[in-house]
Amino acid sequence: MGREEPAAEQRPSAGEEGGDEDRLAQFGYKQELQRDWGLAHNFGVSFSIISVITGITTLFSYGLNTGGPAVMSVGWIIVSFFTLLVAIAMAEIVSAIPTSGGPYFWAAMLAPPRWSPFAAWLTGWFNLLGQVAVTTGISFGLANLIPTAITVKNPSFTPTPRVTIGIYAAILVSHGIVNTFGVRLLRLLNNVSIILHSAGITALCIAVLAKAPTHQPASFVFGNLHDGTGVVVEDSEGGTGTETGTGTGTVVGWGIRASPVYVAVCGALLSQYTLTGFDASAHLSEETKKASWSAPIGVVSSVGFSAVFGFFVLMAFLFSIQDFDRVLNSAYGQPVLQILVDVAGEDGALALFSLIMVCVWHCGLFSMTSNSRMMFAFARDGGIHPFFHKVDARFRSPTRAVWLAATLSFALALPSLGSSVAFAAATSIATIGLYVSYGLPILIGLICHRSFTAMKGPFNLHALSRPTAAAACLWIGFITIIFCLPTANPVTSQTFNYTAVAVGIVTVFAVGSWVVWARRWFTGPSGEVAEAMRLGVDIIEPGALEEREKEGKEGEGGGP
Repeated sequence: MGREEPAAEQRPSAGEEGGDEDRLAQFGYKQELQRDWGLAHNFGVSFSIISVITGITTLFSYGLNTGGPAVMSVGWIIVSFFTLLVAIAMAEIVSAIPTSGGPYFWAAMLAPPRWSPFAAWLTGWFNLLGQVAVTTGISFGLANLIPTAITVKNPSFTPTPRVTIGIYAAILVSHGIVNTFGVRLLRLLNNVSIILHSAGITALCIAVLAKAPTHQPASFVFGNLHDGTGVVVEDSEGGTGTETGTGTGTVVGWGIRASPVYVAVCGALLSQYTLTGFDASAHLSEETKKASWSAPIGVVSSVGFSAVFGFFVLMAFLFSIQDFDRVLNSAYGQPVLQILVDVAGEDGALALFSLIMVCVWHCGLFSMTSNSRMMFAFARDGGIHPFFHKVDARFRSPTRAVWLAATLSFALALPSLGSSVAFAAATSIATIGLYVSYGLPILIGLICHRSFTAMKGPFNLHALSRPTAAAACLWIGFITIIFCLPTANPVTSQTFNYTAVAVGIVTVFAVGSWVVWARRWFTGPSGEVAEAMRLGVDIIEPGALEEREKEGKEGEGGGP
């Protein structure tokens, strides 16, 4: 059977559809994906991928140990402010260039012609790394939450690495199957996800606050700086100690070895990792109506709402801690679950924790959706094998890219089996990979501001454009450095932060492959399209580009 036509009330008007398709044609592409997402759907995908309950739950233990409540609460406010600046700078770009390629396509369009292919290549690989790592962090986190929940009623149950990887594989397969069956099912689940992440989690937080026997004072939530970065290691005589020689059993954290400030900046990972993935609104722009306006609003609003909503979730959990030491050293190995058990009992905790896990599942689902769209677009421009540039005729879904995303995410999780340090590294890789890919086109637009101005869409910052871009780039540079720093003391092969190694490998691969062979064949998005956008002309208007180039040459020749 052929593809079923959308219902009359869902079908975009001819004017909307034609305008979006004409804009896509200006970038040199035809409409292949089904364009029937609205602003609410576009916002919902990014809001679901940010999924504050997912990041906060999976990294709550990391946050408590790396700075504690003070860093988690105050750090959230600071990180949210700078992340919103990044989102606003990105929104201005996506308004001008609304395509599934997202950051790598922006970099190609904004860079000077000589550097355009290299900018696209480098940005694309960082975005690909970040996309895969985010999907890994979300879904592998869920694979650890499920057996943890089982231990509440079955304390004797001990999840093995084999069980964890089996659950993880099943989660990825479920995400792949749903994404394979196309945008209709995704749009329905998107609506469900918005309700779960807003009304559902709000009800959960109110229930936790209402049921808590006692509440922590504000001095605890905003002033308790806890340094749990010291780890016990085996000494040469079989005892325990640290490399600092402070005695058997003594644990020294980075707050003593370096500074409490060091612990605080490293603890910002919880907030920054949670507030990632909002480029999904850009990757879904070829499926969104009025994309030049809806996509940038989706980017900014998803970060803004998530920042406010996430702060509420953090406050609910932190104020409801009954015994800090018991939560920190939970028998379940999951602080949020311990808080729920202390507040609502085992049965109530399982009900609330199940809601959280359903939200995490939806988060992973839409992360794979965004991931597959990026891979589809990158394959379309030759960044990865064109085999993955294929849209299923019936379901209008890039199925090959979907299963590539699932496969790469599965492979990236393997080193994390049984290693909390490796899992923290995966979250750092996701954060750095994505934010570097966000920052490169913002930086290029800042440097090449005149050509960027000619491309701007309806979301235009005008005089605030360059200051916002500069602040965003400085923040991205800062977090790229701090999230590569070690977060456990002493630094051993088991506690080393391998983020720098992973990011370094991708950097060396991207640059090295470019120098050796990719520069000979990878041209990125059409050079003619990029030149037309820099000159501010419509590429699909016959003779427009040639006429503008002729005028430019005459202007140069007629000068004094």
